[in-house]
Amino acid sequence: MKRFYIKLHLITWAGNEESPGGRCSLEELAAACAKGKRDAQKRLFDSLAPKMMAVCLRYMGNREDAEDVLQEGFVTLFTKLNSYNGSGSFEGWARKIFVNTALMHLRKTDALGLSGDIEEARSLSTEEATPLQKMGYKELMEMIAGLPPDARTVFNMFVVEGYSHKEIAATLGCTEATSRSKLQRARLQLQEMISKRK
Repeated sequence: MKRFYIKLHLITWAGNEESPGGRCSLEELAAACAKGKRDAQKRLFDSLAPKMMAVCLRYMGNREDAEDVLQEGFVTLFTKLNSYNGSGSFEGWARKIFVNTALMHLRKTDALGLSGDIEEARSLSTEEATPLQKMGYKELMEMIAGLPPDARTVFNMFVVEGYSHKEIAATLGCTEATSRSKLQRARLQLQEMISKRK
């Protein structure tokens, strides 16, 4: 039996069957997807794809690779849908899948440069980069996309996603010093790009 609730003049779906054009939360769509509802799968994809594409673009730096990661990420998401236990937001759970998919893709190509020498961290400046004031979002994202994959990945994880160096090191299989080094390299390169655009 279908149950409908009216909230702020919007009809939201709370039943086990597909909603007849009403609005569903991501959690409700995920539950319907887990039951094999094709319409729910399309609606979940349509709801998440734009946000997750932005995540993929930040890590991959170009649209073609980002689209590949987006596709792989959705395959993983739909395969592991039953492992979502409802703790935390579904979107946050999905975001982790797409970040991990991007990281796996970067590891396969050794784009993260984890096989390189980490002693280089000592030679980098310890000064913090100046704040990016009056920088447009699109311009900043273009600069970040122009970073080498290893520096871009650490920058995204630390600055955008809020990972600590300890978490980055554990996720990427490197040391905290390597994570700090790559972040510093990204900051210096961004600083250089900004100074060239002035």
